[in-house]
Order: sequence, then C-alpha cells, then structure tokens
Amino acid sequence: MNLLEPDFHAPARRPLLEAQTLHPSCYTSVDFFQLEVDTIFRKVWNFVGRADQIPNRGDYFTTNLVGVELAIVRGDDGAIRALVNSCRHRGAKVLDGAGCAKALKCPYHGWLYRLDGALAGAPGMESAKDFEREDFPLLQVKTEFWAGFIFVNFDRQSESLSSYLGNIDGTFESYRMDQMVCTKRYEYEVPCNWKIYVENAMEAFHVPHVHRRSINKQRGSVQNDRTFDSTEGNWVAMHKEHEGSRAILDGQKGFPRIPELQGKAARGTYYPLIFPATMLGCTIDCMWFLDIHPLSATTMRLIVGVCFPKETIARPDFDEVAPNYYGRFEITTKEDIDISVVQQKGVTSPLCQPGRLSEHEPLVHEIDNWVLDHVFGVVKAPRSYEGFKVQDLDALPENAV
Repeated sequence: MNLLEPDFHAPARRPLLEAQTLHPSCYTSVDFFQLEVDTIFRKVWNFVGRADQIPNRGDYFTTNLVGVELAIVRGDDGAIRALVNSCRHRGAKVLDGAGCAKALKCPYHGWLYRLDGALAGAPGMESAKDFEREDFPLLQVKTEFWAGFIFVNFDRQSESLSSYLGNIDGTFESYRMDQMVCTKRYEYEVPCNWKIYVENAMEAFHVPHVHRRSINKQRGSVQNDRTFDSTEGNWVAMHKEHEGSRAILDGQKGFPRIPELQGKAARGTYYPLIFPATMLGCTIDCMWFLDIHPLSATTMRLIVGVCFPKETIARPDFDEVAPNYYGRFEITTKEDIDISVVQQKGVTSPLCQPGRLSEHEPLVHEIDNWVLDHVFGVVKAPRSYEGFKVQDLDALPENAV
C-alpha cells in the first residue's frame, strides 16, 4: 500500500488503546510533507507572532512560513498587516529581520511602498505604458488576531479565525493574554520533522526521563491527574492541577499569581495546542508559547516566547527574578530538542516500524488523526478525551516501567 493513500493509515485511525503510531515515513517522506504544506499550512490559520512585538507605527518583523516570505507591519493607521515580502517589480525581498521604518523600500531598484503596502514610488517606470501604481501594491495575506497573537491564512476562502478556534475563548479569558508582553524570545533550527516536536510537547509521558533533572523534580497537589477537556474547533488542551508556577524550577523565586484567574486556570497549568503547530503553557503567573515553522520533511524552526502581564514587568524586581523563568525554558527546550533529534534519527531507519500508543498519549493520537483528516480530506468521527485521566507522571520513579 502507498503512504499517500488514506487506507495505508487505518491502524492510526483506531481508538487510542488499539491504535498504532503514524508510519515512520510520515516523518521523513518529502511527498507526504508536501501534502501537509498544501493541505494544512497553506489552508489553515497559522500563528506568526505577537502584536506586542510591533507596538509602534512602522514597526515590523519578517518571517518565512512554508516557503512564503512575509513582512508583518504595523501601519500608520495602527493596523497590523501581513504583507508578502516580495517586490512587485522583479520579486526581490523588500525587508529583512525586524525594525522600524517610515516606508518600505526595495533594496534592488528602489521601489517604495507605504506601510500599508501601497506602491508610493516606482523609479524607472515613467515611460512604461498603461502602468498604474495602484495596480502594484505589496500583496496582503489574511490576518486576524486572538489574545494578542497574530494569525495568517493563505486561503482567501477560509473560515474566520474565530470559527477556526471554536470555543477557545472561555477557557483562557481570565489569563488576559492580550495584555501580556513577550520579554524573551528564542529561535532554534531543529533537524526533526515538525510533528515529532508537536507530539512531544503534548504528552507528559516523557517528563520523568527526558526532564528527570529539571521539571520532573516539581511536585503537584494531592489531586495529581492530568485531564483533557472537550473542545470545539481546531485546538486541544491538557490541564495539570498543582500548586505554584510551572514556569520556574523547583525552589526558585517567582512572581505573584495573576489575580484574575478563574476556574481550572487558577488551580494549575493549561497546555493547549492550536493546530497545526502552536503550543502554549498557561500557568498561574505567566504564559509561554512554542511555535513551529516547518522547513522541510526533516527540519523545522522553533520559536519560543516567554510572556508576562504588564503589571509583572513593571515590578522593581522584574530584572532580578525573570532570569529564573528564562533559565528554566533554556534548559527544558534543549532537553526537548535533543530527544526530538534522537527520535528523528530512529524513525529515519528503513527498518523502523509503527509502534503502539499508551493511555498517556491521547493528544498524540489526536494530533496524528487531525493531520490525516486534513491531508486526505476525510474527517473521521469526532474524538473526545473529556474525563480521560492518567496517573500523574511527575511522581513516577525513574525506573518505572
């Protein structure tokens, strides 16, 4: 059977405790990766950054999402736009990196664009016949916002971001993430398939082994179950009930709680995944995000951001305490990168075969099936893990079987 045929993946479609993992070729095949690009990343909403990255008019940053160069720019009107970062003259990249500009000038032949992408000057075109500047603006990509996050969609016929995210608002409203500011940002190029890192982020089964000397040393409250709430829309979440912050290592000084937290948000940490590849950690004093931009079948770019409420940043001890948070993420991100590279090396073996999923990996099962749903355009019956609980893995001994 062929990797590019739906029936090939029937074992991964079974219920969790009967299901196999995705076939190893799904993490190495160039053809399967191209299907993912065409049916997922160029069709759905993708996170590209935070609005607080570009707070002032003229601020911009650039990114590349599945081969498309983008410039995210705050205009003179205060609106944020995602512009295709390719000059309408002969296609040169207009902007690089990040900065602030009064106008956008192509470095090749000097075509000049306003901050909204409109063409303001086109040197050399004075004698061109039937040339109108208004016909050649920088192209725009659909752009919408949720909780301070900037999302883009290449498909002009796509549903709205609100529809795509479904019922996500109620769960995370009390964090007031739109009022947070990203104070630290890291980028890594990782030699692994994008799904490997997403799957790793959405299960705690690896924590006693991969994070044995870091976050596994934390202990939760008496109620130590991880729960998986029912969701509507293209997101899933894991919740861990515990005391204290999960954004610092055990014994380190942290910041006060976010006072507005309500419900389960006030009793631990949420770990949501917004499909296809944006993971958040929402704990009692801050929020962090992990965003993945696939580069090839076997490489990806990982962006990690640490965000705090404005009130926390204004504290006189912020510069003293914040490094405790940054250090935690530097350690655990390296641990997750290292194990993801190890897994990629293993699945690359021509003799590697599909494995089985355990009760600790319901969201790995969900991720795999969401990908198959979109790649093949065949949506199976909804999968629900509401009320699904597993033993707390923080408390497992290192040699647990």
